[in-house]
Amino acid sequence: MRKRLALLAMLLPIAGAAPAGPPPLRNPALLNIGFICQWQPRCMQRQQKAMREAIAFVDRRRPPAWKVQMCNRNASRAQARGDWRRGRVDWIGFNNCIRNRRLDPPRTRR
Repeated sequence: MRKRLALLAMLLPIAGAAPAGPPPLRNPALLNIGFICQWQPRCMQRQQKAMREAIAFVDRRRPPAWKVQMCNRNASRAQARGDWRRGRVDWIGFNNCIRNRRLDPPRTRR
């Protein structure tokens, strides 16, 4: 009986650490969020919420193209710590940036 309880006590933390399900390989946005958050559910929920809010904001308000491009570039840069993270967007950063009214258009080079 003690051996069974000891075995159960050892296996219980391992079972709790298993991921909730397979990664969403067919949905690139969720796959991106999963890699950024390292598959932590709370982080993924926050990123998904920010993604929905940012997309709804862009659909409603139609910000200028320079602002969308600048925020996209900045949100990608925030996560780019190595070559393997390039092209991934931090949706919370993008959402905060796109809603910022104080941003000015970038200056043109001559």
